[in-house]
Amino acid sequence: MSGKASGPQKSKVKMKFKNWFILIVLFLFQGISAQIKDPVKFKYQINSLPNNEYEAVLTATIDKNWHIYSKDLPPDSGIPTEMKLSSKDGINLIGKVAEVGKKHDEFSEAFGAQIVYYSDKVLFKQKFSLKNNAKPANVVAEITYQTCDDRVCLAPNTLEFEQKVIPIAATETVSTTEEITATAITGENKDSIRTIEIQETTITTPIPAVQEGLKVASIDFANPQTDCGIVQEKNSENFWTYLLLGFFGGLIALLTPCVFPMIPLTVSFFTKGSKDKAKGKRDAFIYGFFILLIFVLLSVPFHIIDGIAGNVFNQISTSVWLNIVFFIIFLFFAGSFFGYYDITLPSSIANKSSKAEDAGGIIGIFFMALTLVIVSFSCTGPILGSLLGSSLTGSANIPMLLTFALAGFGFSWAIVFGLLALFPQALQSLPKSGGWMNTVKVVLGFIELGLALKFLSKADLVSKTFFLKRELFIVIWILISIGLVLYLFGKIKFPHDDKKAKISMTRKVIGVLGIGFIIYLIQGLFPGERPKLQYLSGILPPINVSYLHDEKDGILGMHPEHDYFKAIEIAKKENKPLLIDFTGYGCENCRKMEEFVWSEPDILPILQNEVILASLYVDDKEALPENEQTSVDMGNGQKKKVKTIGDKWSLFQQINFNNNSQPHYVLVTPDGKVINTPVSGYMPKEDFKAFLECGIAYFKTKR
Repeated sequence: MSGKASGPQKSKVKMKFKNWFILIVLFLFQGISAQIKDPVKFKYQINSLPNNEYEAVLTATIDKNWHIYSKDLPPDSGIPTEMKLSSKDGINLIGKVAEVGKKHDEFSEAFGAQIVYYSDKVLFKQKFSLKNNAKPANVVAEITYQTCDDRVCLAPNTLEFEQKVIPIAATETVSTTEEITATAITGENKDSIRTIEIQETTITTPIPAVQEGLKVASIDFANPQTDCGIVQEKNSENFWTYLLLGFFGGLIALLTPCVFPMIPLTVSFFTKGSKDKAKGKRDAFIYGFFILLIFVLLSVPFHIIDGIAGNVFNQISTSVWLNIVFFIIFLFFAGSFFGYYDITLPSSIANKSSKAEDAGGIIGIFFMALTLVIVSFSCTGPILGSLLGSSLTGSANIPMLLTFALAGFGFSWAIVFGLLALFPQALQSLPKSGGWMNTVKVVLGFIELGLALKFLSKADLVSKTFFLKRELFIVIWILISIGLVLYLFGKIKFPHDDKKAKISMTRKVIGVLGIGFIIYLIQGLFPGERPKLQYLSGILPPINVSYLHDEKDGILGMHPEHDYFKAIEIAKKENKPLLIDFTGYGCENCRKMEEFVWSEPDILPILQNEVILASLYVDDKEALPENEQTSVDMGNGQKKKVKTIGDKWSLFQQINFNNNSQPHYVLVTPDGKVINTPVSGYMPKEDFKAFLECGIAYFKTKR
């Protein structure tokens, strides 16, 4: 592994890139399906405005779950979109580029900055005038952008469009082959407005000639030496995680004083209150179904809000003041669980629902279920609020996550009531109501305190005050955990606790686990070579928001090579496999892999000792030597410039591996042969470890 500092490392100081690159597909192997992704389609149009002015418009249509960044990004974050207009015939730019589209504004923990991006569709507009209104001018529009989804970021692209603008005063005859038509639009305004409708050019996946010197003959990504039986699963939204989260939340809610005493009463009503036992059990199942339905229906308003204002949840999740409001609300929830007050819905609502039960039949059963949900709100409300809060930070598809979470919550209740109705004798096995239920509430109160701190941390990060640093966050969590342990061992009492209650074995066991958690937290207060508290990585502030953070060159103490051809020479000398890491400074998932996967104690030694690491940055703006710079004619008025190191490695990745996503990992032998099937995107540690161990083990048996 090379130990020298590299050019890309030096360029890290300032990361407002002028980025490049067009999506290129090279079908090098017949019969192999392409891996090049092309999630953005562009249309180019020039509109004529009053006063001899024009407007160039690039319309980007973005595939579902993908996005491109705004032109307004802070340094050291993503790749900003940049539109430039030029003409050899001379134009004057008027104002700045305007963006029109579905805008998302949120804080990125990986970048430690507020980022802005667009999904679905966005228009980039630039006004201009011609320096000479007497003759046509060829206007070139250049757009530089990067496309990302939740797993990967594609290589930065630069596209060029060249179209002829014919001013009204020009005498040149418009050729029909140019497919340009002029339409006069009249109205109350005395000025005539002319729209030049230029043939819309849709970006496809062209096939350029292979760049000289970048194609490695030995590389055959489609035929690795071994596949190890590893199949990388496609990433999907964590809907099922939230379903389970809601399910366990529902089970916990069943153990609270608001709900648990009602279980035997309700089940007995259905199984003993009816002469027809089968009908009683059927009604109990219907009752459980209505509970599930009611909780799912609670998520409907969020879908409606999302349909009206699609970015409202992103705004909520990244708003400083709204995160502070959530922090206060969670503190309020904690006080309720501690027993200082109750959070209840107006009694009139419960009374009306209870009266509606007299309707009988299925309608009566529905209102029985609704009454249960209403009267148990003082215990379930804070838990449901926690689900909402976690959903806000879980994904862009917040309404659907919330639906799954609430479905899991209601499903747990439906199962309990349904099974107990089917096996009523199991009621005898349920523990009796007592002080233990209040213990459950108080424990939940401490959990609410811990969760509240997460919202305060998000507000701190978004506002860039960085007051609540990682160590301070951990110390507060330690204090909360100490309070929980003292309560479990009976050293602290709350209003509804039995003053003479005996401390059960269960409380003691949970208290011991709490001590273990405190010990686990304490290790995060001390510096180390690798990030600590990985299980809390989505909750704690980023590792760079720390009293102990010291910016160092390299990655986790390593200094990877940044040139494939130099790295392969090192691999030959040391007789080790080469791990190619296609990455980018603006790649959020690349940073997540480095911080949360590479740093694992069973992964880092492999990277340090078993392989030669070559991190090839596809968004490195350092210019190539002039003799290596080139331009590829893509047709349709588009040209691709290869001027920077990033351009070079982007093209290298696509030509040799038919892939343009980051992170992308490839293991090759010192003679340049692909060992096992490459993998892409953010992945669990186990998957990455299996990928590494498989390739390294095969290499050792063959060398």
